[in-house]
Amino acid sequence: MDGRVYTYHQRVLDILASHGLIPTSDTSPQQLRNALRDLYKYEIRRLRDRFVAREFPKRDYAGLVVALRQRYWLLSIPTELWITSSTGIRDPGHGIPDPGSEENR
Repeated sequence: MDGRVYTYHQRVLDILASHGLIPTSDTSPQQLRNALRDLYKYEIRRLRDRFVAREFPKRDYAGLVVALRQRYWLLSIPTELWITSSTGIRDPGHGIPDPGSEENR
């Protein structure tokens, strides 16, 4: 730990919590990103294993991969945007796109 205190945007905290990740104020964004990435890798491998085991047809595989990527969309956001600015430049949630909003469709 580097002794820094991190304050995360509420939206980021909500997304992380949906994956079972509850950071403390000394949990760095990179630690969280690594944990989230590891969860994604686990799930994508599990999906591949299910495909190989013929649990679903090949035609469904691409859609399932896309759905999984959408669940882990936070990985596409730079970690610098996960935390609030100590200078007050950013409002909570600013810079974190909403994947369900009209402008992102």
